[in-house]
Amino acid sequence: MSPTAGPVARYEEVALPALLRRAHATYGDAIRRALAEAGCADLPRNGSFVIGAIARNGSPLREIIEGLGVSKQAAGQLVETLVVRGYLDRSPDPRDRRRLTVTLTARGRRAAAASRSAVDRIDAALTARVGAGYVAHTRAALGALIELTPEGDG
Repeated sequence: MSPTAGPVARYEEVALPALLRRAHATYGDAIRRALAEAGCADLPRNGSFVIGAIARNGSPLREIIEGLGVSKQAAGQLVETLVVRGYLDRSPDPRDRRRLTVTLTARGRRAAAASRSAVDRIDAALTARVGAGYVAHTRAALGALIELTPEGDG
């Protein structure tokens, strides 16, 4: 399918930031529905980013917070909320008692799986609509756009 064929053509004149915002909303809506179905409708804003990063690769909390682009205070409040609502466990790091480690609870793993499943469904629908080649090009273009920032981290 050509990138300008069918319903996609109507987006050619829309500013890229507006398209990115709406594309983000497509994923966000699907994730919120999946979380609600999994009994995790109380996951706070940015919560799926945190639990997803921990679930995917056990990223250190410091790196996750940097990826969020929020203040340390806001990140601390988010982590506290995730602990209180049963998504994360927080404990002293056995190698350095001054540091805390966070791990997913069973509820956190359920929420991470629901979020991942929602993303996979949107990705599959997108691939079915425009083809794997265009999805790969989109990833490459978005990666290059991210690298245009001075820090290269969005």
